[in-house]
Amino acid sequence: MWFGESESNIRDIFDKARAAAPCVVFLDELDSIAKSRGGSQGDAGGASDRVVNQLLTEMDGMTSKKNVFVIGATNRPEQLDNALCRPGRLDTLVYVPLPDQAGREGILKAQLRKTPVAPDIDLAYIASKTHGFSGADLGFITQRAVKLAIKESIGIAIEKEKARENAGEDVKMEEDADEEDPVPELTKRHFEEAMSTARRSVTDTEIRRYEAFSQSMKNSGGGSAFFRFPENGADGGAAEQQQNGEGNEDLYD
Repeated sequence: MWFGESESNIRDIFDKARAAAPCVVFLDELDSIAKSRGGSQGDAGGASDRVVNQLLTEMDGMTSKKNVFVIGATNRPEQLDNALCRPGRLDTLVYVPLPDQAGREGILKAQLRKTPVAPDIDLAYIASKTHGFSGADLGFITQRAVKLAIKESIGIAIEKEKARENAGEDVKMEEDADEEDPVPELTKRHFEEAMSTARRSVTDTEIRRYEAFSQSMKNSGGGSAFFRFPENGADGGAAEQQQNGEGNEDLYD
């Protein structure tokens, strides 16, 4: 990669976004290109810092008339440069927690909507036993179950081929198109074996770190959450201040 090519790529992305407005610019794994500046010693002359500077410049150029929305996703929010989260840039933090039991059941149904599943498979029970699993973790379970079913189907087909060969039949003969699939649907056996190798990708320590970061962002408002207008209007508030003796103080005395 040539010197300055990363910054040029950032400019090209936002130029295309402005030309195609209204549109959304989604930056996945934002922490890979927007780490905190100042720690780029030996990094090709501060290449990462220049990328962050170019990203901030392009985001500042996105006014309300441009109709370009910038969304970033990361699982390392503490590594982002602080300037990126200031007002006018990525100033709205949306913390997406792990799915609850109802959410996990919905994810399983969505992932298996085109897959034949045995009627005795209780997806709600699977969801109750996968506390702390993310959507990707649940996807591993369903994909693993499908692979096991395919592996079983292939094994049965090989056994049939060997039986035909031992019987002296022509094994190269085209199979009957009406022959039923030996494994027409996913069964309990497939899900039980898939669950035996399933694991969580997000630990409890990481969840606590995300929640702490989200809370710290909420608390960084400087107490503005308690802002209230005076009940009697501005004059009433000024009069109350005078009664407390706070309005008579002279800063230069």
